[in-house]
Amino acid sequence: MHRKIFNKIKKYNTIVIARHIGPDPDALGSEIGLRDIITHTFPHKKVYAVGAPTAKFKFIGALDKLTEEIELKDALLIVLDTPDKRRIDGVDVSLFKESIKIDHHPFIEKVCDIEWIDETSSSACQMIIELCLKTKLEFSKYGAERLFIGLVADTNRFLFNSGNESTVKIFDLTRYLLSESKIDVTPLYADLYMRSINEMKLQGYVSQNMVVTDNGVGYVKLTDETIKEFNVDAASAGNMVNNFNFIDGVLVWLMISEDVKQKIIRINIRSRGPVINLIAEEYNGGGHKFASGARVSSYEEAYQIIEKLDEACKKYKENKKGGKEDEDK
Repeated sequence: MHRKIFNKIKKYNTIVIARHIGPDPDALGSEIGLRDIITHTFPHKKVYAVGAPTAKFKFIGALDKLTEEIELKDALLIVLDTPDKRRIDGVDVSLFKESIKIDHHPFIEKVCDIEWIDETSSSACQMIIELCLKTKLEFSKYGAERLFIGLVADTNRFLFNSGNESTVKIFDLTRYLLSESKIDVTPLYADLYMRSINEMKLQGYVSQNMVVTDNGVGYVKLTDETIKEFNVDAASAGNMVNNFNFIDGVLVWLMISEDVKQKIIRINIRSRGPVINLIAEEYNGGGHKFASGARVSSYEEAYQIIEKLDEACKKYKENKKGGKEDEDK
C-alpha cells in the first residue's frame, strides 16, 4: 500500500490535499506536513492543502485556495483523517482524476480509488510518518514539525492507551521522525499548549458548571452568550474537552458549544470506557471509540446524545461489575 501511494504521488504534477471539516491539529498537521514533504521531495510539483482555516490552530501553517486555473481533472486528491464524503472540507472527490484516502478512523464508506485505513494508528500524522519510512518521501524540517504537532495532539502527549503493540509502534515511529528530521520539540509543545487568559478563565467556568449524570456523563453547555463573555471562539471552547480527562466518577465527558456563525452546535465527546463513536455517528458526526464529535442544530438533539451516552455508561458499568467486557470494544 505504501508503495502504491508513493507511486501515485510521484506520477502527478498537481496534487490537492484535503481533510475533515472543523480541523484539529492532526488533520491540519498531516495535511500541511504532507504538502511540505511532497514539495521537498519533488520540488517541481504543485501541491495544495485546502479547507477552511481556523484561528485556533493558525500556528500550524497556512492553507491554499483552489483557483479556476488549477486543472482538477488532471490532478490527484489525497484525503486525510476523514472517513466519509460529507465531512471532507473544500473539495468534491468526483472532480479529480484519481484519489487516495489515508485515515485512522473506523471505516464508514468508500470515498477514494485507493484507501489506506488503519484503525490501530493513533493519528493521520503517524500514518504519514510511516509512509515516509516505507518510501522515498523525504522529511522537510517544517513538514516534520507539523507531523509531530499532530501526533502529540491526537495521543494527548502519548497518554492515550492504544494497546502495547500499537504504543510501541507509535514510539518507534516518533523516534524515527526525530532522528531523521533533528527538530526541536520544545517550541512545538509551547505553540500547541499555549493558552490565553480568556481560555483559562473559561476553563474555570467549565469546572464550576459541569453537570454529572447518575451514570457518569459530565457535560457543560456553552451558549454563544457565554462564549462571547469570555471572548473566545466556539472551536476553542469545544477543544477544551481534553482538559478534563481524569475526573473520578466521570466516564464520558462532553463540551456542548454553540457556533452561531456556522449555525450549528458543536459536541466534542471523550470516554474512559464506554464506546461513543456509534452514538456520534447518529448525529452528523463520528470518530474513534473513545474520542468523537457531533454537530447538531438544536439543544434538544444535544440532550438526546447525553441520554444515549448515559445509557451507554450504565451498560458499561453493569458489564464491568459482572466481569464482562464492553461488547462494543
